[in-house]
Amino acid sequence: METLVTLKVSIVLHPIMAEIETKNRIMVAAHDLVMKYGVRAVSMDDIAASVGMSKKTLYQYYQDKDELVKAVIDDILEDNKCTCDEFVNKAENAVHEVFLTMEMMVETFSEMNPSILYELQKYHHSAYQTFSKFKGEFIFQSILGNIARGKREELYREEVNPEILSRYRMEAVFIPFNPEFQRSLNKHTLMEIEEQIILNFLFGLVTLKGYKLAMKYLEQKNKTVSKHQ
Repeated sequence: METLVTLKVSIVLHPIMAEIETKNRIMVAAHDLVMKYGVRAVSMDDIAASVGMSKKTLYQYYQDKDELVKAVIDDILEDNKCTCDEFVNKAENAVHEVFLTMEMMVETFSEMNPSILYELQKYHHSAYQTFSKFKGEFIFQSILGNIARGKREELYREEVNPEILSRYRMEAVFIPFNPEFQRSLNKHTLMEIEEQIILNFLFGLVTLKGYKLAMKYLEQKNKTVSKHQ
């Protein structure tokens, strides 16, 4: 009897799992193309070709490009949230947490077309609203938490205003995605700019104790980069 029930469940679940797997495969392909070429430059034809299916079949899983882009953004943000939460637990201290986050951002931005946020805002309102909500809530709270931790650990200056600095940092991280800003600094990569912004912010926060730690992590980071060059 138990075997029969298991078989029936398996028969029901198999097509559902197959559909989920196909949707995920489409989303991964869309993610890779969008990150490399930007949102507007990638068509549904490109995505269909990438996964080896017809555009007609693709539309059976995602009704339009807007829905697919939204799914990609949702997945990216959820992944970032899990990674940031992991860093809070993994980090030795608040300064170390910043360096872990910076490594993740540099890695992400090295593969990201800088036009993505501008194109989301202009052409995919729902996906951009999701991103804006994530930025204004999760990212803001993460920065607030890091500043509070740094103060407790006596690594950040006590007189720092957490709310003002958190808002500033939250906005500063995304300044390089502004098209005018990109044009003015087009000889620098997105990750170079982001690294400078984050380090400048950190060194403005730290106490002498925090400065020594920041320099230690920076030296370790530079040694790691040198080994891979």
